[in-house]
Amino acid sequence: MAKKPAAAATITVEQIGSPIRREAKQRQTLIGLKLNKLHRTSTLEDTPAVRGMIEKVKHLVRVVDGQ
Repeated sequence: MAKKPAAAATITVEQIGSPIRREAKQRQTLIGLKLNKLHRTSTLEDTPAVRGMIEKVKHLVRVVDGQ
């Protein structure tokens, strides 16, 4: 029998800043994080790629929960 993959760690982020008057790359990063309006939250897999995206827009998002 095949083993079930371990449950991946998740991270929850909330958008706290507006993308208005921001660079296009930052707006696209927010969309990639499944955020595009203030106070929306998104639960994502905790991977190095997601951590890098959060770092690029750290002034616009807040990490709510990192399990």
